[in-house]
Amino acid sequence: MTEQLTLYSAKVCPYAQRVEIALQESKLDFTRFEVDLQNKPEWYAPKVNPASKVPAVSYGGPKVSADQPSPESQKIAESLVLLEFVADLSGKLLPKDPVQRARVRFFIDAISNSVVPLFYSVAVRGESPEKLYKGLETLQSLLPAEGFAAGPEFTIADAAIAPFLGRFDLVLKNDLGAYEEGEGVKVYEVVQTDPKFSRYRKYFADLKSRDSFKKTFDENYLKTVSAARFAPLRAEKKASKGSL
Repeated sequence: MTEQLTLYSAKVCPYAQRVEIALQESKLDFTRFEVDLQNKPEWYAPKVNPASKVPAVSYGGPKVSADQPSPESQKIAESLVLLEFVADLSGKLLPKDPVQRARVRFFIDAISNSVVPLFYSVAVRGESPEKLYKGLETLQSLLPAEGFAAGPEFTIADAAIAPFLGRFDLVLKNDLGAYEEGEGVKVYEVVQTDPKFSRYRKYFADLKSRDSFKKTFDENYLKTVSAARFAPLRAEKKASKGSL
Protein backbone atom coordinates (compact mmCIF):
# COMPACT_ATOMS: atom_id res chain seq x y z
CA MET A 1 0.00 0.00 0.00
CA THR A 2 1.37 3.42 -1.00
CA GLU A 3 2.01 5.87 1.82
CA GLN A 4 0.05 9.10 1.70
CA LEU A 5 1.90 11.94 -0.01
CA THR A 6 0.84 15.58 0.16
CA LEU A 7 2.58 18.34 -1.76
CA TYR A 8 2.36 21.89 -0.47
CA SER A 9 2.82 24.08 -3.51
CA ALA A 10 2.09 27.46 -5.10
CA LYS A 11 1.45 28.10 -8.80
CA VAL A 12 3.63 31.17 -8.77
CA CYS A 13 6.72 29.35 -7.50
CA PRO A 14 9.12 27.74 -10.03
CA TYR A 15 10.75 25.68 -7.28
CA ALA A 16 7.40 24.15 -6.38
CA GLN A 17 6.63 23.50 -10.03
CA ARG A 18 9.82 21.44 -10.24
CA VAL A 19 8.42 18.98 -7.76
CA GLU A 20 4.95 18.97 -9.29
CA ILE A 21 6.46 18.09 -12.66
CA ALA A 22 8.43 15.25 -11.10
CA LEU A 23 5.35 13.92 -9.33
CA GLN A 24 3.32 14.06 -12.54
CA GLU A 25 6.06 12.19 -14.39
CA SER A 26 6.45 9.62 -11.60
CA LYS A 27 2.75 8.65 -11.66
CA LEU A 28 2.76 8.59 -7.86
CA ASP A 29 -0.56 9.26 -6.18
CA PHE A 30 -0.43 12.56 -4.31
CA THR A 31 -2.60 15.32 -2.92
CA ARG A 32 -1.79 18.91 -3.85
CA PHE A 33 -2.42 21.83 -1.50
CA GLU A 34 -2.08 25.41 -2.78
CA VAL A 35 -0.37 27.72 -0.30
CA ASP A 36 -1.13 31.42 -0.64
CA LEU A 37 2.36 32.86 -0.27
CA GLN A 38 0.97 36.30 0.51
CA ASN A 39 -1.27 34.97 3.25
CA LYS A 40 0.17 31.71 4.54
CA PRO A 41 -1.95 29.61 6.90
CA GLU A 42 -0.90 30.02 10.52
CA TRP A 43 -0.43 26.26 10.84
CA TYR A 44 1.88 25.93 7.84
CA ALA A 45 5.24 26.83 9.40
CA PRO A 46 4.83 24.98 12.72
CA LYS A 47 3.23 21.88 11.21
CA VAL A 48 4.86 21.54 7.77
CA ASN A 49 7.92 23.67 7.07
CA PRO A 50 9.52 25.88 9.74
CA ALA A 51 11.11 27.95 6.95
CA SER A 52 7.55 28.75 5.80
CA LYS A 53 8.46 28.12 2.14
CA VAL A 54 7.17 25.91 -0.65
CA PRO A 55 7.58 23.27 -1.85
CA ALA A 56 7.26 20.85 1.03
CA VAL A 57 5.69 17.44 1.43
CA SER A 58 4.21 15.36 4.18
CA TYR A 59 4.78 11.66 3.68
CA GLY A 60 3.34 8.71 5.53
CA GLY A 61 1.14 8.74 8.59
CA PRO A 62 -2.65 8.64 8.45
CA LYS A 63 -4.59 10.05 5.53
CA VAL A 64 -5.92 13.35 6.82
CA SER A 65 -7.00 16.66 5.39
CA ALA A 66 -4.03 18.54 3.88
CA ASP A 67 -4.78 21.54 6.10
CA GLN A 68 -4.53 19.33 9.19
CA PRO A 69 -1.18 17.56 8.63
CA SER A 70 -0.52 14.69 10.97
CA PRO A 71 2.47 14.88 13.32
CA GLU A 72 3.04 11.22 12.42
CA SER A 73 3.95 12.07 8.82
CA GLN A 74 7.47 12.93 7.71
CA LYS A 75 7.93 16.51 6.55
CA ILE A 76 10.47 17.16 3.80
CA ALA A 77 11.35 20.45 2.08
CA GLU A 78 13.61 22.07 -0.55
CA SER A 79 12.98 21.46 -4.23
CA LEU A 80 16.17 19.63 -5.19
CA VAL A 81 15.93 17.36 -2.16
CA LEU A 82 12.34 16.62 -3.10
CA LEU A 83 13.26 15.83 -6.71
CA GLU A 84 15.62 13.13 -5.46
CA PHE A 85 12.98 11.93 -3.00
CA VAL A 86 10.37 11.53 -5.75
CA ALA A 87 12.89 9.68 -7.92
CA ASP A 88 13.81 7.33 -5.07
CA LEU A 89 10.19 6.77 -4.13
CA SER A 90 9.02 6.02 -7.66
CA GLY A 91 12.08 4.31 -9.09
CA LYS A 92 11.82 6.70 -12.05
CA LEU A 93 13.43 9.95 -13.24
CA LEU A 94 17.00 8.92 -12.47
CA PRO A 95 19.08 6.62 -14.71
CA LYS A 96 20.24 3.30 -13.27
CA ASP A 97 23.79 3.81 -14.55
CA PRO A 98 25.97 5.65 -11.97
CA VAL A 99 27.71 7.73 -14.63
CA GLN A 100 24.41 8.89 -16.06
CA ARG A 101 23.10 9.66 -12.59
CA ALA A 102 26.19 11.79 -12.00
CA ARG A 103 25.50 13.63 -15.26
CA VAL A 104 21.97 14.41 -14.10
CA ARG A 105 23.28 15.85 -10.86
CA PHE A 106 26.03 17.80 -12.63
CA PHE A 107 23.46 19.34 -14.96
CA ILE A 108 21.31 20.41 -12.02
CA ASP A 109 24.28 21.95 -10.22
CA ALA A 110 25.44 23.77 -13.34
CA ILE A 111 22.07 25.29 -14.23
CA SER A 112 21.44 26.19 -10.59
CA ASN A 113 24.61 28.26 -10.52
CA SER A 114 24.70 29.70 -14.02
CA VAL A 115 21.26 29.76 -15.66
CA VAL A 116 18.64 30.14 -12.94
CA PRO A 117 20.28 33.20 -11.29
CA LEU A 118 20.07 35.03 -14.61
CA PHE A 119 16.29 34.93 -14.49
CA TYR A 120 16.29 36.95 -11.28
CA SER A 121 19.02 39.35 -12.39
CA VAL A 122 17.01 40.22 -15.49
CA ALA A 123 13.40 39.97 -14.35
CA VAL A 124 13.76 41.33 -10.81
CA ARG A 125 16.87 43.52 -10.85
CA GLY A 126 16.21 44.87 -14.33
CA GLU A 127 19.55 43.96 -15.87
CA SER A 128 19.67 43.70 -19.66
CA PRO A 129 17.84 40.64 -21.03
CA GLU A 130 20.83 40.15 -23.34
CA LYS A 131 22.48 38.49 -20.33
CA LEU A 132 20.19 35.56 -21.03
CA TYR A 133 22.10 34.77 -24.21
CA LYS A 134 25.05 33.60 -22.14
CA GLY A 135 22.80 31.48 -19.95
CA LEU A 136 21.17 29.81 -22.94
CA GLU A 137 24.58 29.16 -24.49
CA THR A 138 25.67 27.53 -21.23
CA LEU A 139 22.52 25.43 -21.20
CA GLN A 140 23.06 24.30 -24.78
CA SER A 141 26.65 23.29 -23.97
CA LEU A 142 25.31 20.90 -21.32
CA LEU A 143 22.71 19.25 -23.55
CA PRO A 144 23.33 16.18 -25.69
CA ALA A 145 22.70 16.52 -29.43
CA GLU A 146 19.23 14.98 -29.06
CA GLY A 147 16.75 14.26 -26.31
CA PHE A 148 16.69 15.60 -22.80
CA ALA A 149 19.33 16.76 -20.33
CA ALA A 150 20.87 13.35 -19.80
CA GLY A 151 19.76 11.52 -22.94
CA PRO A 152 16.54 10.11 -24.36
CA GLU A 153 14.69 9.81 -21.03
CA PHE A 154 13.14 12.66 -19.04
CA THR A 155 14.84 12.99 -15.64
CA ILE A 156 14.83 15.22 -12.58
CA ALA A 157 17.38 17.40 -14.41
CA ASP A 158 14.67 18.37 -16.88
CA ALA A 159 12.15 18.93 -14.10
CA ALA A 160 14.67 21.24 -12.41
CA ILE A 161 15.10 23.59 -15.38
CA ALA A 162 11.68 23.49 -17.07
CA PRO A 163 9.89 26.00 -14.77
CA PHE A 164 12.60 28.60 -15.34
CA LEU A 165 12.63 28.20 -19.11
CA GLY A 166 8.86 28.61 -19.04
CA ARG A 167 9.24 31.85 -17.13
CA PHE A 168 12.10 33.08 -19.34
CA ASP A 169 9.80 32.62 -22.31
CA LEU A 170 6.77 34.25 -20.69
CA VAL A 171 8.61 37.27 -19.32
CA LEU A 172 10.49 38.01 -22.54
CA LYS A 173 7.67 37.61 -25.03
CA ASN A 174 5.35 39.74 -22.88
CA ASP A 175 8.11 42.24 -22.03
CA LEU A 176 7.31 41.93 -18.33
CA GLY A 177 10.65 42.23 -16.55
CA ALA A 178 12.04 45.15 -14.58
CA TYR A 179 14.36 45.95 -17.50
CA GLU A 180 13.66 48.84 -19.89
CA GLU A 181 10.49 48.64 -21.95
CA GLY A 182 10.90 46.85 -25.27
CA GLU A 183 14.14 45.05 -24.42
CA GLY A 184 12.45 41.75 -23.59
CA VAL A 185 10.67 41.45 -26.94
CA LYS A 186 13.90 42.18 -28.83
CA VAL A 187 15.74 39.41 -27.01
CA TYR A 188 12.79 37.06 -27.44
CA GLU A 189 12.90 37.52 -31.22
CA VAL A 190 16.62 36.75 -31.29
CA VAL A 191 16.16 33.61 -29.19
CA GLN A 192 13.32 32.46 -31.47
CA THR A 193 15.12 33.08 -34.76
CA ASP A 194 18.90 32.95 -34.34
CA PRO A 195 20.29 29.59 -35.57
CA LYS A 196 22.73 29.47 -32.68
CA PHE A 197 19.81 28.90 -30.28
CA SER A 198 18.22 26.10 -32.31
CA ARG A 199 19.18 23.42 -29.77
CA TYR A 200 17.61 25.41 -26.97
CA ARG A 201 14.40 25.90 -28.95
CA LYS A 202 14.08 22.17 -29.63
CA TYR A 203 14.78 21.30 -25.99
CA PHE A 204 12.25 23.80 -24.65
CA ALA A 205 9.65 22.63 -27.18
CA ASP A 206 10.15 19.06 -25.97
CA LEU A 207 9.74 20.12 -22.34
CA LYS A 208 6.63 22.23 -22.78
CA SER A 209 4.93 19.56 -24.90
CA ARG A 210 4.86 17.14 -21.98
CA ASP A 211 1.65 16.75 -19.99
CA SER A 212 3.60 17.29 -16.76
CA PHE A 213 4.53 20.80 -17.87
CA LYS A 214 1.12 21.65 -19.30
CA LYS A 215 -0.64 20.62 -16.09
CA THR A 216 1.65 22.64 -13.83
CA PHE A 217 2.31 25.82 -15.82
CA ASP A 218 -0.63 28.22 -15.73
CA GLU A 219 0.52 30.78 -18.30
CA ASN A 220 -2.38 33.21 -17.95
CA TYR A 221 -2.08 33.24 -14.17
CA LEU A 222 1.69 33.72 -14.29
CA LYS A 223 1.38 36.49 -16.85
CA THR A 224 -1.01 38.39 -14.59
CA VAL A 225 1.11 37.87 -11.49
CA SER A 226 4.35 38.75 -13.27
CA ALA A 227 2.90 41.93 -14.74
CA ALA A 228 1.76 43.06 -11.29
CA ARG A 229 5.11 42.18 -9.74
CA PHE A 230 7.49 43.65 -12.30
CA ALA A 231 5.69 46.83 -13.38
CA PRO A 232 6.49 48.70 -10.13
CA LEU A 233 10.11 47.53 -10.33
CA ARG A 234 10.41 48.91 -13.87
CA ALA A 235 8.79 52.18 -12.83
CA GLU A 236 11.13 52.48 -9.86
CA LYS A 237 14.17 51.85 -12.02
CA LYS A 238 12.99 54.39 -14.60
CA ALA A 239 12.41 56.98 -11.88
CA SER A 240 15.85 56.42 -10.36
CA LYS A 241 17.51 56.91 -13.77
CA GLY A 242 15.52 60.06 -14.36
CA SER A 243 16.68 61.56 -11.07
CA LEU A 244 20.36 61.12 -11.88
